[in-house]
Amino acid sequence: MKRNARIVAFMILCGLMVAAGLAVPVIAQEAEPTPAPDSLEGLPVDPRFGLVESFWGPDEAAELNVGWDRILFYWNEIQPTGPDDWNTLHVLEEWLVDAEAHDRRVLGLLKNTPVWATDGDPFSGVPRGLYLPVDDPDNLWAGYVRKVVEYYAPRGVHDWIVWNEPEIDTGVYGHEFSGSVTDYYQLLKVAYQVAKETDPQATIHLAGYSYWHDPTFLNRFLNVAVADPEAKENNYFFDTFSLHIYFRVETVESLLEEVWNIQRQFGIRKPIWINETNASPNLDPLWPVERPAFPIDLDQQAWYIVQAYALGFGNQAATVGVYKLLDVQLPPGGESFGIIRPDFSHRPAFDAYKTTVRYLSGFHYPVIRQQTADYYIFTFKRAEDVVRVLWSRKPFPVTLDVPALADEGLLVSATGETEPVMAEDGIYPLRLEAARCDGECLVGGPPVFLVEASDMAAAAVPTAPRAQVIAETPTTVPTVTVTPRVTNTPSPTATPLPTDTPTPTYTPTVTNTPELTATPTATATALPTATNAPGESPTPIGVAGDVSGSGSGFSSYLFLAAAIVLGGLLAFGFLRKRQ
Repeated sequence: MKRNARIVAFMILCGLMVAAGLAVPVIAQEAEPTPAPDSLEGLPVDPRFGLVESFWGPDEAAELNVGWDRILFYWNEIQPTGPDDWNTLHVLEEWLVDAEAHDRRVLGLLKNTPVWATDGDPFSGVPRGLYLPVDDPDNLWAGYVRKVVEYYAPRGVHDWIVWNEPEIDTGVYGHEFSGSVTDYYQLLKVAYQVAKETDPQATIHLAGYSYWHDPTFLNRFLNVAVADPEAKENNYFFDTFSLHIYFRVETVESLLEEVWNIQRQFGIRKPIWINETNASPNLDPLWPVERPAFPIDLDQQAWYIVQAYALGFGNQAATVGVYKLLDVQLPPGGESFGIIRPDFSHRPAFDAYKTTVRYLSGFHYPVIRQQTADYYIFTFKRAEDVVRVLWSRKPFPVTLDVPALADEGLLVSATGETEPVMAEDGIYPLRLEAARCDGECLVGGPPVFLVEASDMAAAAVPTAPRAQVIAETPTTVPTVTVTPRVTNTPSPTATPLPTDTPTPTYTPTVTNTPELTATPTATATALPTATNAPGESPTPIGVAGDVSGSGSGFSSYLFLAAAIVLGGLLAFGFLRKRQ
């Protein structure tokens, strides 16, 4: 009987252990950041995300879901010796076929006067016959534009940028047009008339404007335009403004505001494209560059891309395009802007572009912008989620209480590492890491995307306070750290030989260096600002619902009791059988 009792006790104990193991929930370990999925396959192409000269890497362009590309149409290459020349090998048709196959819009940049077509300097000279009627064969510029548009419109090119940075003076690095402001207006007017007559779908883009070389250029140009009695009824002979912005990421915001203000002064309302922006890294260990100003490392280039898109769309840019996919035919030590190095290895900026497309593509206006002296927050609404982009503006970390729209969200670093985050009493306590500043903060600190669930896409974003600077509590605050990704090992690659591509010029110093503060202090939270796309009205967002989970404690106790009873019955049956 003692032996039987021991058996009964043992079986009951086994039943208890099994029941306990099944009933007690497993304690979740702290989540490790995980890479984002490698593919954007299935994500619709958003034409607002551009990447200049993507045609040099068609596979990479497809991987990144690039929305638009820019190709140089050099007049001196297409018609090198006279108006009867027609060199179609300058722009390869396979580039255009690939762009069409991937729903990628192509912008053609028209520039570079051939020697035979000007009495001025080669490449930058005013075309001969520019002020003749557009149907006069001696108007050489009109003849070139007509032939280009006739040939390339059926091949999918309907966007034409008329020249590049005409504000840069003769003798200054980057100079491309030797004519006056009036000459440039006539160049634009002729191109507009000819292109629209030849291709009704044509869109004419104002030349990319770098601003800092001549902050007065746009005002002077528009004064010439509004003085033309034919201009107003012809849309002032252009469809979009174009901006080139480099290195100081917050000038994306200030220059957009400047151009919107200038438009208001002249009673004009046209879209603004940022068709070049970047911060080229001179501190790349695999491609070092000696540069006297603007020290930028690989992480900062990646952060710049995320921040430029948020600042651009948050200030109503129609599109934002990064300059560029990769640099080709660049000698060692040459300034490399590409998110892919000349040897085709990827920089972290490649992943940053991909992450930005993944989490912002398909957003709807208005974009809600909030900023203080210490940080930025931009809120993007998409059909399936709400995405906030946050970063510190200063050389110290900032800890924020960010109001939650859901019980949980996903934190994503600039280069795509992800980490789940749980709301605590309706907030996400987040730490934004410091910017790297050498005298001035050219780029903000590591940006993070805060992504919340699909049923929140119709939710109301809290109005005030949206975020609050609080005392740092690093032991309890989840942090997204930017972990450098392993870049591709450089390998010898055959590099196609393109025509020369001008390198964007440096941005001269114009802003005061911000004063550094030793530690963050509590600041009043700025009210968020909604920015609408040109021609769009703000769309209100509904009220967030409460998401609650169901407990499992009671069912666990029931299961435990059932296991004990079952263990007893098995023991009883075993003893009866032995007797």
